[in-house]
Order: sequence, then C-alpha cells, then structure tokens
Amino acid sequence: MSIESESDVRGLRAVGRVVSETLARLQAHARAGITTGELDDIASLVFREHGARSGPALDYDYPGTICISVNEEAVHGIPGPRVLAPGDVVTVDVTAELDGYYADAAVTVPLPPVSPQVRRLCACAEAAFWTAAKQARHGLPLQKLGRIIEAEVWRRGFRVLRDLQGHGVGRRVHEEPGVPNWPDPHTHGMLTEGLVITVEPIISVSSNESRLLRDGWTVVSADGSLTAHFEHTLVIRRGAPTLLTAA
Repeated sequence: MSIESESDVRGLRAVGRVVSETLARLQAHARAGITTGELDDIASLVFREHGARSGPALDYDYPGTICISVNEEAVHGIPGPRVLAPGDVVTVDVTAELDGYYADAAVTVPLPPVSPQVRRLCACAEAAFWTAAKQARHGLPLQKLGRIIEAEVWRRGFRVLRDLQGHGVGRRVHEEPGVPNWPDPHTHGMLTEGLVITVEPIISVSSNESRLLRDGWTVVSADGSLTAHFEHTLVIRRGAPTLLTAA
C-alpha cells in the first residue's frame, strides 16, 4: 500500500508495535526443549492481548499463527510438535493484522551452542537488511536495492535465496511490488514516497536456490544448508525510511 492519510500512519504504527512486541516475546522464550507449537501459542497470546490476528491465517488459511522455520527451512515452516534442540537455528516470522492494517517482520535466533559460522550467517542477514534500509528511499530502483543486498551477502561469504523476496504490505500480507534480494533483470520500477514494503534478506550458507517441501508450505535451501532471515516493515520516504516493526 501507499500511505494516503494520517490514519494510515496510526494504523500501521499500531500493528507494527504488535509485531515488534511479539518478536521480543518469542526471542525471550526460544530455547532448547520448547516446541515450535508452544512458541506459536506465545505469539497467539500476544495477538489476543492486542486484538490482532494472524495475517497468513487470514489471507492464506495458513495452519498456524506465525511461521517458524528451523535450520535449512528458510520460510513458512509450520509450528507444531517439533522440539527445538541445542544448536538449532530458528527463524520466527510474524505477520499481524490489526484494524485492517498489516505489518511483517522476522528474525533468526540461534540456540546455544552457536558455532562461528552460524553467528556469521545471522549477522550477515541482519547487516544486509540495515545496509539496504539505509539506502531505501524515494527514487531508488528496486533492482538496485536487490544489488545492494546481494553484494553485502556475497561480501560476507554467503548466498541469497533468489526465489524468495520482500514485498509490498499494508492491507494484505503480500502486495505489489516484489522487493528482490538480488538484481533480478525482470524487476522494474522504483521506490516511491509513502510506499509500505518489507525488506527481508533470506540467505543460506551455500545455495542460491530453494525448494518447497511436500507439506505445501515449508521452503528449504536446495542443498540443505543452514538459512537465516531478517525482516522489517518500513515506509519509504525522501530521506531515511520509517521503520514500523523495530523496537
């Protein structure tokens, strides 16, 4: 969506706070021995406290409140009975709807013991986000934004999962435009003032490719290598963007 009024700003900030609080609560509870279903219950509780709803469940009939992806699972992992183990790399991806507005953010949480490679992988996804966010402003071509992200990922020795990307958001989970994490030659257009998007580097240790599992939801790295994901919802401005889901 593109912001058209002050009420849009208030609505987006409100749902952004729900997403931010949910991520903080999940990070505090993510540990070996908890199930992904129990983490999903925590997210559901935060949503209920604020009168929010699950965006993926509303728009896609997704079988959970949030997406929880582990290790080689990059996105859309289904919460359930899986017990998290020491050393797991856990991505929590939260999309909330509140009063007709949507916001979306994700973070990857490595569980101890954390190897040096995993520490670098998670740091890479976050650094690629912030490098891109600092330059995401009115007039920047979407393809150039993708180039900025992939260059940072390559510089740190990892790979962008090229089939996965950010997107417009605001009134639905996924809106136009697509926001690539690499300079996709098929991507055209540019960022415009007031546009609400997610920027979300989704990366792996060693593959550019991903595949869908038989459950119809979970996307994994094609070679089974570990993945990381860092995402926030932001509003494009002529200067620095406004982050809606960062604490």
